[in-house]
Amino acid sequence: MDIIGIVILLAIAGYAIMAYNGLVNARQMAREAWSGIDVQLKRRANLIPNLLATVKGYAKHESETFEKVTEMRSRVGQVASGDIAARAQAEGMLSQALGKLMMVAENYPDLKANENFIELQDQLGEMESEIQMSRRYYNGAARALNVKVESFPSNLIANTFKFDQADYFEIENEADRALPEVSFE
Repeated sequence: MDIIGIVILLAIAGYAIMAYNGLVNARQMAREAWSGIDVQLKRRANLIPNLLATVKGYAKHESETFEKVTEMRSRVGQVASGDIAARAQAEGMLSQALGKLMMVAENYPDLKANENFIELQDQLGEMESEIQMSRRYYNGAARALNVKVESFPSNLIANTFKFDQADYFEIENEADRALPEVSFE
């Protein structure tokens, strides 16, 4: 084999190593980003019992809403940790149930003025913001991995070593995507 052939083989091997390492890096970034979402979602789930207990004290006859929130929280806990699409769907349903709980709270002025409820509501709002930031970070990491998995020639390495695309963590409910109506009348 002549020198040119050896140089070409070394260049191909070098590229293959760089592509593989890039894929590993992208996969680890997506896993780390998912871990960030998971932490925020667990923090929110741990806040829900305190929120429910506070609202129950004021709104005893709203049992259907309380049961729905409890059911959705339980459903989230039953989703396999690696099933991102199912987790996103379950979290979306939990968010809807929490929204209904907050609407119930609007009907009780004493509850809205309760210091404990205000603090829990503020914590929930902060967590929702952190979940959104974590979700954007995760989806960016998933996109970077997916581009590497699909792009030529790194897709040859990805297929050889069985790198899979990452699922996006998306809102399933179309109503949650709708823009709010604003009126200045």
